Amino acid sequence: MASTQEPEVQFAQRLASNERPIRMKALKKLRKYINVRSQKVTGGFTGDELLKLWKGLFYCLWMQDKPLLQEELSNQISTLIHSFHDITGQFLYFESFLQTFKREWNGIDRLRMDKFFQLVRFMFRQMFEMLKRKNWESSLVARFLELLTTQLLQRSSAAPSGLQFHILDLYMTELALTADQNLTFIEPFCKTAAKTKDRILFGAISNSIFSAIIDQAPFAIEDLMKEVKASEDSDSGQGSEDYDEDQLKEKTRKLSKKRTGKQEDELHLEASDTQLSCDEDIGSVLQFDYVAVADKLFQLASQTSTPSKNRQRLYKIIKVLRDLSEGIFPQDEYPEEVSTDEDDEMFGSRKRMKRGGAHVEEGEEETPAVKKSKIT
Repeated sequence: MASTQEPEVQFAQRLASNERPIRMKALKKLRKYINVRSQKVTGGFTGDELLKLWKGLFYCLWMQDKPLLQEELSNQISTLIHSFHDITGQFLYFESFLQTFKREWNGIDRLRMDKFFQLVRFMFRQMFEMLKRKNWESSLVARFLELLTTQLLQRSSAAPSGLQFHILDLYMTELALTADQNLTFIEPFCKTAAKTKDRILFGAISNSIFSAIIDQAPFAIEDLMKEVKASEDSDSGQGSEDYDEDQLKEKTRKLSKKRTGKQEDELHLEASDTQLSCDEDIGSVLQFDYVAVADKLFQLASQTSTPSKNRQRLYKIIKVLRDLSEGIFPQDEYPEEVSTDEDDEMFGSRKRMKRGGAHVEEGEEETPAVKKSKIT
């Protein structure tokens, strides 16, 4: 009877075996199977077939103990996306992954959650890698963002909050692109923030997307300052200290515009060495055109269909972004004695929502106020 089963069912059974050698052998054969089948003109996978495979892959990781082996397995599972020779198969593999995790997420116990957090991160990393190999073709990027929206951000997606929050938490850390590209990749979250009536999701987007842009602004401006000084030293033999504040800010804005067209390897030459003065390493500094982000949010917030409360909160974010474009940015330290109302929750908070996605009711989280200081 077993011989009449579909190959995908047989793979799923072996991938979920109690014995690691059987699981690893099945994973190795699966890679070859995907590689060979996807090369055939009529040999593409269906959504149902990939869902069966993903059920086996999910429980393959479920059965794996020991952190190092879990990391290795997550890497093997995520890189299977590159074994598909057709772009449709790659997108379908990613979509089946999202569907599987939405279905299984609430059944993951606390002790197993970390390894599934890791696999989610690796899957997004490899998806970005796939798009990079395709030279960030606009039609493919649009396809990815549409998939992200329909599977995770729309109310009809039925995505568990914990999965949404974890993806929001990792999303910005996996981006290292030009400012224009980064703006494109956050557009689904901007649209969702304008439309959603889910206050928890709005807060998660504000904390993980908009606050990430605002929090890194001082480091991005520091990079720009270095380029301003280097540019002036090479052009006229004098440093930027000879300019007054308005001239310096104007040069910074012009240089910021110029940088938006550079490729990521140029953008992060200096940023890769930038660290927080505290124990946390911020990694590469994200590049954003603050005016462009503010304009995008204003366009969405000003629509008549935008709920008034969303509009009010987005206008606060827009104000901060416009200040950043003028060289005015939030300080790293905030006076603890200052308290604010719930509408200020998206600014200044150095805390990120827990990856587990515990719900936070409106007004429950206390957030420091934003102070601003000019570049000197």
